[in-house]
Amino acid sequence: MDLSIVDLSPVPAGGTAADAYANTVSAAEQAERLGYSRFWVAEHHGMGDHLAGTTPEVLLGRLAGATEEIRIGSGAVLLNHYSPYKVAEAFGTLDGLAPGRIDAGLGRANGSPASDRALGTDRRVEDPDEDHEERIRAVVNHLYDAFPDDHPYGDLTVPRSGAAPPVPWVLGSSPSSAAIAGKLGARFCFAAFIRPGLAERAFETYRERFEPTGLGGGPEEPHGMVAVNAVAAETDAAAARRRAPAEATFKRMRRGEVGSIPSVEESIAELGSVPDPTPATLDADEWPRAISGSPETIDGLLEQLADRVGADEVMIQHAVPDHGDALESHALLAEAVGTESRA
Repeated sequence: MDLSIVDLSPVPAGGTAADAYANTVSAAEQAERLGYSRFWVAEHHGMGDHLAGTTPEVLLGRLAGATEEIRIGSGAVLLNHYSPYKVAEAFGTLDGLAPGRIDAGLGRANGSPASDRALGTDRRVEDPDEDHEERIRAVVNHLYDAFPDDHPYGDLTVPRSGAAPPVPWVLGSSPSSAAIAGKLGARFCFAAFIRPGLAERAFETYRERFEPTGLGGGPEEPHGMVAVNAVAAETDAAAARRRAPAEATFKRMRRGEVGSIPSVEESIAELGSVPDPTPATLDADEWPRAISGSPETIDGLLEQLADRVGADEVMIQHAVPDHGDALESHALLAEAVGTESRA
C-alpha cells in the first residue's frame, strides 16, 4: 500500500507559526526517511492563530529544500480564491525547486465571509462545478503548455525544470468533485476525514464518470487515494487515548467551535472518558471520522477502508497536539504498512 501524509501545520500550545512550520519540516524529513510516498500541506484561512498552513505554495518551497526524493504537494490549493495562471506559475516554480516530484493538489472551499472578502473571492458563482472544472483545466493547460497556439493564452509560459511536470490531482469531499475528476480523467483524492459517509458514493461516481483524456498526463484508468484521520501507538488502548484530541475536535466543530487541538488530558475530560479502541474489523456500513490502533490493528483498518472504495493509495491526516507523539504515530503507521525506508 502506498502511504502518504497531509499536514495542516497546527500551531502548538504556547507556540507560533514558526514552531508550526518547523514541525511540518521535521515531519516531511521523517516521512522521506520512512518511505512515505507523498507529503502534502494544506490551505486554511482566517485561523492563523491555530492553523499556520495558509499558503502551501510557499511552504512547499521550504520542503523542496529539506527533502530529496519524496513527492511533495498541496492538499489542496483552493482554486476558487485564485487565478489559475498564478497557481500554475507557483507550481512551475516549485517544479524548478524539486524537479519531477511536485503534486498539484487542486481543490476548493469557502471560508468565513470575512476571509473570502479579504481574498477577493466571489461567493455567488452561477455554476460552481463548471467554474471549478474550468479552473482545474486551465491550471493543467498552463502547466503542460497545452493551450492551442491560437488560444489567447497560447503564448504564455510558466517556469519548468525539464523533468516531469507537476502531477495534477483533484481533491474533494463530495461526489460532485469526484465527477469533475472523472470527467477530466484526473487522479482523485477524497477527504474521508471530512465526510466519511460519502466516501463510497464519491469513488463510485469517480469511476463511473472517468474518461481517459490525457489532460496533464492523466492515467488511462481511474486512480484514487483516500485520506483518513488515523493514529497509531504501541497498543490499541494507547492509540485510542492518542485519538482523543481528534474526537474532541470533531465534537467542538459540530458546536461551531474552531480552535487549537486540545491536549489528550483536556480531550478526555471533555469526552468524559478515553475513547473506545477502534475495533479491528469494521461493520460494512461503519466509517469512523477517526481510527486508531496498534500497528497490526491499524494496518488491517487501512486495508479495509481502502478496499471498500477501491483506493490505490492512502493518505494520513491526524489531530495530534504533541509533535513527538505525531512523529511516533507516523513511524508506527509506516511500520504497520511496511513502507520501504529511504534511510
